[in-house]
Amino acid sequence: MQHETAEAGRPRAEATGPRVPTARKKGILRDRVRNALRAAVVSGELAPGTVYSAPALAERFGVSATPVREAMIDLIAEGLAVVQPNKGYLVTEVSPKALDEVSELRLLLEPPSVRSAVPRVPEADLPRLRRLAQDIVTAAELGDLVGYIEADRVFHLTLLGYADNGRLLDVVSGLRAQTRLLGLAPLVESGRLVESANEHHHLLDFVESRDAVAAELLMHRHIGHVRTLWAAGS
Repeated sequence: MQHETAEAGRPRAEATGPRVPTARKKGILRDRVRNALRAAVVSGELAPGTVYSAPALAERFGVSATPVREAMIDLIAEGLAVVQPNKGYLVTEVSPKALDEVSELRLLLEPPSVRSAVPRVPEADLPRLRRLAQDIVTAAELGDLVGYIEADRVFHLTLLGYADNGRLLDVVSGLRAQTRLLGLAPLVESGRLVESANEHHHLLDFVESRDAVAAELLMHRHIGHVRTLWAAGS
């Protein structure tokens, strides 16, 4: 016969059984899958005009189909995909004109915001920013385009966060999702993606030296690659 009471000072053990993911864990997984899917669309690993099923995407990213379907709800809202009944999700195409407009808006917003952020970055935060920049370089060295896009997103939004403008972050995050960098694969093959990735360390050199003007100029050139070097792979 089992004891009805627990030992003094210790709670009674709960019945064993399968662990049920908490809402927080489910949310984290959905965020991770959504970010990976978004990065795959931006990098072109999920090709525009192609239909992908939830099971196929789940296998590709090593998760179950449920978080994929949940994440795709967010990407559909962002305009990155549309539902194809009984088939899956169609990755939307973006016209050259739309990409030009996105780049133009980013050039208007991000370089001056980086200039504003530079004097506000605490010295103690620089090592963390260096690690985020190195994540981009590491992904480039591995040829991991999805990892590259996501690491790049995290780095830039973190740096822009020091400008202390939440609405700016929302707008820039949306614009980055609308960008397409279909030329990254050829850059991996040529080894030039690592060179581009190292620009993030050069940017931090200017942040560290508090040279806000130089940081702004480098950021302007960096975004310019979106419609030239990174877009076409030329």
